[in-house]
Amino acid sequence: MSTIKGLVKSDVKYDGSSLRVAIVHARWNKAIIDSLVNGAITKLKERGVKESNIVVESVPGSFELPLACSRMIAGSRIQTGAASVTDLLGGLNFNLPGSRSGTPAPPGAALPPPNQPFDAVIAIGVLIKGATMHFEYICESVSHALMKIQLDTGVPVIFGVLTALTDDQALERAGLGRGSEKGHNHGEDWGLAAVEMGSHTRRWAEGRFS
Repeated sequence: MSTIKGLVKSDVKYDGSSLRVAIVHARWNKAIIDSLVNGAITKLKERGVKESNIVVESVPGSFELPLACSRMIAGSRIQTGAASVTDLLGGLNFNLPGSRSGTPAPPGAALPPPNQPFDAVIAIGVLIKGATMHFEYICESVSHALMKIQLDTGVPVIFGVLTALTDDQALERAGLGRGSEKGHNHGEDWGLAAVEMGSHTRRWAEGRFS
């Protein structure tokens, strides 16, 4: 049966070979989380994102995702600054006592590439409604916080937090349905969205629009 739901695939096949993407995931409901993370990584690689440019970190629960995303974005920018300073000093020799070399680096010597800031972050969590208001409070708080992070930093934060009313709803959205219909792994959509939004924001930052 046809449905109007779901993401319409882009006509453009975005190239993620130059992108760096972080995945931050909670550890609650691990079987579902693992499937979602693997789905995201599969699509990132299919779009050309190098394995060395995919950084995966975990936190206890979904409530901790916003802080983790915020600090990882900031940390990647610090990495870039530190790497740039190292590159600038790499070919200099101050002839200090105990220096390992008396000659500067030869012209054109290859320097380690700097660690670039993250082009996108995928926040993955699984919230399943229980018997108390805990579910509603966490869903609203996390949703607002993740939106604020991407607006404040300019780095796309892909909303990969399932907010399911039942276990079966969550399983189906990770491609793990218990019935004949296994469902669709939404992690794949999040991986594709990260590449698309990372590509868009780079282009927009250069003042280029389609």
